[in-house]
Amino acid sequence: MIHEKLGINNVKCDGCTHSITKQLYQISGVRKAQLNAENATLEIDYECVTTRKEVITKLNAMGYPLATEENGFVMQAKSYANCIIGKSSVYLESTKSKL
Repeated sequence: MIHEKLGINNVKCDGCTHSITKQLYQISGVRKAQLNAENATLEIDYECVTTRKEVITKLNAMGYPLATEENGFVMQAKSYANCIIGKSSVYLESTKSKL
């Protein structure tokens, strides 16, 4: 098991956190994924280097590159879209629980 703490660009809120962690848990080999929106850090436990590559690929696809990577307009736009998806999901889940 590998434990790592990564800085992530474009994390703005709990909507981002929800979207990112939901997607990361779908990757085989990810055992723990906790994202702190305040300081934009991801603590992750995973099984092997291949899993790490999948995590980085997924983060990039969503618009959340590592803090050490390029963060252009396209990445930022993708992150806003995923942020909205995350906020909507959180809202819908909380609404369902009230019914």
